Amino acid sequence: MATIRPDLKYTAEHEWVDDSVSPVRVGITTVATEALGDIVYLDLPDVGAEITAGETCGEVESTKSVSDLYAPMTGTVVEVNQEAIDDPSLVNREPFDGGWLFTVEVDDEGEVLTAEEYAETAGAEIAD
Repeated sequence: MATIRPDLKYTAEHEWVDDSVSPVRVGITTVATEALGDIVYLDLPDVGAEITAGETCGEVESTKSVSDLYAPMTGTVVEVNQEAIDDPSLVNREPFDGGWLFTVEVDDEGEVLTAEEYAETAGAEIAD
């Protein structure tokens, strides 16, 4: 069973949001990485791009499939994780740490779930 962090917010599409930092940091969950398998390519929004909560803002390609990446927030992309772009397997190894995807200066928060709500809907376990 996939384990998630209790201190983050989540989307139904398996993105996580760390809003304890500014700009907000975004990545994908262990539920997503386990379902995708080995991630081989990331198509992330450009720095300066305006993204809209709930809309597609990129893609994650694995050896199994290509999955859309959805914006959890509306705002401006401030930074992308070049290390993850250069080595997409970093997202598999460290989805909540070094494998984050991008940061956003938030204008409006989209529909996010608490760790408890996400764990219940996604069949994940909350880390101690």
